[in-house]
Amino acid sequence: MIVDVDWDRCEGHGICAEQAPEVFSLDDEGELYHAYDGADVPDELVPGARSAVSVCPVAALRERA
Repeated sequence: MIVDVDWDRCEGHGICAEQAPEVFSLDDEGELYHAYDGADVPDELVPGARSAVSVCPVAALRERA
């Protein structure tokens, strides 16, 4: 599973980081860091990543098939 981020939409709410802290985090300036940007999320982290996609309040995350 790959998660794409629409960087223009992301507002840094951090809900994704709460759902999947091994996948997403916010830096000191509130900017999103995606540990697996452009790469497959490890299988054991997929449930959290899917949850993060579903709760993003601005729909900045999307699961790529």
